[in-house]
Amino acid sequence: MKFPVKTLLAGLLAAIGLNASAQISDGVVKIGVLNDMSGLYADITGPGSVVAAKMAVEDYVKATKSKLKVEVVSADHQNKADIGSNIARQWYDTDKVDMIIDVPTSSVALAISQVSREKGKIHVNTGAATADLTGKSCSPNTIHWLYDTWMLANGTGKAVVQHGGTSWFFLTADYAFGQALERDTEAVVIKNGGKVIGKVRHPLATQDFSSFLLQAQASKAKVIGLANAGGDTTNAIKQAYEFGIVKGGQTMAGLLVFLTDIHSLGLEKAQGLYLTETFYWDLNDQTRAWSKRFAALHGGKYPSMDQAGVYSGVLHYLKAVEAGKTDDGTKVVQKMKDLPTDDVLFGKGSVRKDGRKLHPAYLFEVKKPSESKGPYDYYKLLATIPADQAFRPLNEGDCPLVKN
Repeated sequence: MKFPVKTLLAGLLAAIGLNASAQISDGVVKIGVLNDMSGLYADITGPGSVVAAKMAVEDYVKATKSKLKVEVVSADHQNKADIGSNIARQWYDTDKVDMIIDVPTSSVALAISQVSREKGKIHVNTGAATADLTGKSCSPNTIHWLYDTWMLANGTGKAVVQHGGTSWFFLTADYAFGQALERDTEAVVIKNGGKVIGKVRHPLATQDFSSFLLQAQASKAKVIGLANAGGDTTNAIKQAYEFGIVKGGQTMAGLLVFLTDIHSLGLEKAQGLYLTETFYWDLNDQTRAWSKRFAALHGGKYPSMDQAGVYSGVLHYLKAVEAGKTDDGTKVVQKMKDLPTDDVLFGKGSVRKDGRKLHPAYLFEVKKPSESKGPYDYYKLLATIPADQAFRPLNEGDCPLVKN
């Protein structure tokens, strides 16, 4: 019996499709957004990251007409490594989560990276800063997507020294992220001819910075480097403003500052800050269009760098799942490294062997109130740092994946 060519072709395509879907565990690709939903990083990450992840899924399915079934779940790790690890194990072992994304707080991120490696799953980190994720603590199952302490130090730290900020006092969050940011920035300051004349460490989520700021003020350092983030950074800047530290001639350098922080502070207090980010909503027509869509879904709030990174990371993950026809963590991570990255927010890029995702970074200065045209119009672009210069060289991170 002869069958029409169209019938044979349809049968072949159906068989291929069946085989491909059979390699998706439980028939569903499940993405877990794990972050700080209610604490000092909630504005930077929080519910906005869930919005971004869902936008990525919808945009991917619409653009590719994909038949993948994708589900997004979320949880609050409360900035505690033990809570984050327990959630990750529950998700991987019981809830069939395939990939965890976001995860601010470096101590939590390092823990999730380890759990993901043990379980053969994937961790795409957009929220944590420690460069150790692609250095001594690198994992074949972790991709560090957005920024890190080496990038921040070599962006903001270098620029401040070159503009005359040659003596530094560090006010540092006392956990893995703050310590790594202080370490990397201190190295850049010294390399560029500056010096560090003092440092003090504060607990995470400190409300009263007065004693720390008085030490910084008494040091007479030209620059007070804030090796912290989120609510810690904004509280420190607000209280420094009240103490008249900037009016007294010292400069505040926010080593990890987000758009949401500037919005919270207001331009009167934040003006003149140097900062380095890898995303800003007003960079080009594409970032503006996407950010307005995001704001419409997120109560009028414009996206942080982290939330944009979640969108980008989810998109690339789904491309890799589709290309590899599997959600097996080890195979998908390799496919993510094999495929070039390309999306409307970060443009073209790549993922290195050590898990570092490469893209340009941007040095900004916060505008004066008189320079801003309205809400969220906060940054002046000072310089674009090319992707091959923005991040630590591959051979300098001590990543075991590179040595092997």
